[in-house]
Amino acid sequence: MEELIVFPEYENLKAEVERLRTELSMLMLEYDELRFVICKNIETEYMLKLGSLEYRAYEAQCTALRLKREIELIQARKNRQEKIDLENIAGILDWEFAEYVENLNKQIDKMNQALDRSQSEQLPEDESQELKRLYRKIVKALHPDIHPDISPEQLELFHHAVEAYKNGDLETLRIISAMLGDDISYMNNEDSISRLRKEKARLEEMIRSVRDSIAKIKQDYPYTMKEILEDEDKLAQRKAELEEILQHYTECIKIYEDKIKEMLGE
Repeated sequence: MEELIVFPEYENLKAEVERLRTELSMLMLEYDELRFVICKNIETEYMLKLGSLEYRAYEAQCTALRLKREIELIQARKNRQEKIDLENIAGILDWEFAEYVENLNKQIDKMNQALDRSQSEQLPEDESQELKRLYRKIVKALHPDIHPDISPEQLELFHHAVEAYKNGDLETLRIISAMLGDDISYMNNEDSISRLRKEKARLEEMIRSVRDSIAKIKQDYPYTMKEILEDEDKLAQRKAELEEILQHYTECIKIYEDKIKEMLGE
């Protein structure tokens, strides 16, 4: 009878791969929580506290820049002794300032989303914790970065889980969680050891990548507004800055409007 060949490295690798999968699933939970929950909450709070003032300041800036450009176009036509066609000038300005209008509309959209989110019902703390726990379990079992070989049906199930997490749909996560089986297992042989080594290297690279993604989120808007919202002095300072910007461009608008009237002989 042949003796069973034991590969001591197998158990160590298997345990290390399981540890890395757990670490990666926790990092992915942190990443998704930042994207779908924390940053949304930060942006909602920021928009409700400063969004209206920020919009008015940007709108005034756009209006002032448009009027300044209108003066340049009128002056150019006067220099060439051409007829001042205000409709033609307005068309040029509409084209040149289309991006500004688009940005203004995006700000309105953000405000609408913030208002909707502020009025939506939040999960109680115990259910919120259950939501995160179930989602991490699903991530660990179904995330394509942890399990590249999952079936299309499993991938679709994972996408349903992501949407449920984004929407705070606890019941759907409970259903998906109940469907999950055990983790993928390996046999104690040379082939499995080779696969485990490759899996270990792949998971380590994924962990580095997700950590980089988390760091990037924390360096960008809206997460960077977290510090302002948590400090009343910084919040007041930001409000004062926006009010100063609004006042500056409001004054510019008056000056430019008067200049245009003067140029048109009104």
